[in-house]
Amino acid sequence: MAKQTILGRVAQLAKANINSLLDQAEDPQKMLDQLIRDYTSNIREAEEAVSTTIGNLRMLELDHKEDREAADEWGSKAIAASKKADELRSGGSAEEADKFDGLAKVALQRQLRSEREAKDAEPTIAAQTEVVDKLKSGLDQMKVKLTELRSKRDQLVARAKTAQAQNQMMDAAQNIDVLDPTSELNRFEDKVRREEARALGKQELAASSLDAQFEELDNLGDTAEVEARLAALKATT
Repeated sequence: MAKQTILGRVAQLAKANINSLLDQAEDPQKMLDQLIRDYTSNIREAEEAVSTTIGNLRMLELDHKEDREAADEWGSKAIAASKKADELRSGGSAEEADKFDGLAKVALQRQLRSEREAKDAEPTIAAQTEVVDKLKSGLDQMKVKLTELRSKRDQLVARAKTAQAQNQMMDAAQNIDVLDPTSELNRFEDKVRREEARALGKQELAASSLDAQFEELDNLGDTAEVEARLAALKATT
């Protein structure tokens, strides 16, 4: 995977506007679940790619260090060979001195090559270091986004459950007379009142019947009194 491609994907995912995505989703919870899966998968891929990039950088740094150390070592060997040549030449051994001077030149050539290799690697190391830093930063942002996604998902699920419970409560309430929540009690009270009215009616009817009987009895008494008075009147005449 190309480093620029990795960096671009990490940056794009890290900058994703979660709220905007949710606004466009028909089912936000499903959208969040899918985003969490995608983010988790992309983070794993990015981590592997970043690990590989870091590994390559560390190898470059190790090679650079070895080149620098090799240059120093070859420089030391060149100095030692040159000194030995000077000593031999001072002692009259020109042929041996030339041999050690030759070794010093070889050492200097190796030193120069190692220095060049180290210098040539430095721009690549610098560029790789910058890429690794950006990739690490992007990964950190992605992990923050993933935490945010999970938090929003949990909040959304909790809100959905609350809304569902409220809807169920409202549906149950709609089965009762919304204008009179005590309608059942009122209906029972009306029934009791009707029974009470019937009882009063019966009592009144019974009282009427009793009054009629007493009135009839009174009428019978008046008739008897009239007959008695008539009889007395006739007896005196």
